[in-house]
Amino acid sequence: FLEVSEDAAPREEFGLEQTDIAVSQEIREFELTPDFIATASIDTGASSTHDAEKTSEVSVDSVSDSSEAKLEESWEGDGTVETSPDDSEWGSDAPARKNNLDDSDAEASDLTGAHESLQDHLHRQALALRLSPEDQAALHFLIESLNDDGYLEDPLPELAAGLAGDDLAQREELEQHFSVVLKLLQHMEPAGVGARNLAECLGLQLLDCKDCPEVRAAMSVCKQPIELLAKRDVKRLAYLCSCPETVIKGAIAVIGRLDPKPGRRFVNVERNLVVPDVLVVKSGRGFKITLNSDVMPRLRVHDIYANALKQHRGQGGPALQQRLQEARWFIKNIQQRFDTILRVSSAIVERQKNFFSHGELAMRPLVLREIADELGLHESTISRVTTAKYMSTPFGTFELKYFFGSSLGTETGGNASSTAVRALIKQFVSSESLKKPLSDNQISEMLKEQGIECARRTVAKYREALRIAPANLRKSL
Repeated sequence: FLEVSEDAAPREEFGLEQTDIAVSQEIREFELTPDFIATASIDTGASSTHDAEKTSEVSVDSVSDSSEAKLEESWEGDGTVETSPDDSEWGSDAPARKNNLDDSDAEASDLTGAHESLQDHLHRQALALRLSPEDQAALHFLIESLNDDGYLEDPLPELAAGLAGDDLAQREELEQHFSVVLKLLQHMEPAGVGARNLAECLGLQLLDCKDCPEVRAAMSVCKQPIELLAKRDVKRLAYLCSCPETVIKGAIAVIGRLDPKPGRRFVNVERNLVVPDVLVVKSGRGFKITLNSDVMPRLRVHDIYANALKQHRGQGGPALQQRLQEARWFIKNIQQRFDTILRVSSAIVERQKNFFSHGELAMRPLVLREIADELGLHESTISRVTTAKYMSTPFGTFELKYFFGSSLGTETGGNASSTAVRALIKQFVSSESLKKPLSDNQISEMLKEQGIECARRTVAKYREALRIAPANLRKSL
């Protein structure tokens, strides 16, 4: 009974699926023999795009009371609507949506198609090597055993044991082949690939650097406990490496320019094209909230079946009438779903007006129950509506759940939003001295000066959530 154009289908996924480049025919010729390992398969993904058209809008300053009198929305779409909805406004086909990307921007599908994995990159380099079939198979296996960062995590004896099983002779032979080809692998590009730990990765990259006192000192530093390098303990490193502190500082600067994860540049990170469900723009003294046309499906009852019902009411009429009613209920539930999103978004904007005017520092505490009580809905309904639904604001695009947060007490007896506290922490760190970064205790005291009670452990939790390193790792020489 329902028809929908493929170009007008709802967008349910935010982004494109990852697509891997197939291994070339030359690489496929390096299949390992049954004594070594079975060949691996390469999966490919597909991407899809969907189009739709703009619909209703509402203003915060003029949200009508009539919406409160509507039936409670059923997010699950159980079809419990007593009256047949009018589907006339859904009766025309939606025009094709225009591409919002600039001409200079590359399509995500094009970027995905041009991607080369780390394994493919190394296999191409291996084609230039003259190796025995056994060494070819061993090198192929080590390349496929690398993790996304380019490291070989498993020891060579374990890799050999996993292939040879209880055959000790074959295990020793495999380990010997692995030892030989590992050196070849570690001299491939990118520098540092095939390392078994961070120190070895940095050391392999230093081999490509121009020889100088700082590089030689850096080689020595990498042989020391890695914790000393993380803490930038110059005095201790200078003593262990028998080098002046000035040279050690230069060595640490050299190490800082190296790549600790050489394989990461080949990881095809899925380009998440987040399409907002709700658009919020400044309108006079208030804000206008609009449903995004790109996520709105356009459904209508097919004319063929509607006409068939009119012409054959006597023959199979009740069954056809039931199908027609179910189709109309389905359309109504879709309308109610987006109406709920709009109502919830309007309530969020009403409560977080300061955020939309001044940013995240002005965010106030908000819980699901507040919105649920105002709209007469259950908390679980609000939770489902705000999950994976996005709002475009003057300060960026955020998930609806972003606007909800717990509260922290203040000296005046009020409450501060955890989102605003995290924004303050980020602001403090961004303006700190690189030579004397702020500790968690200092940040806690600074928040207390702002009238916000926030313990050191809470500061540490928020700092980690913001992906901000501890003070000792933020220190710059």
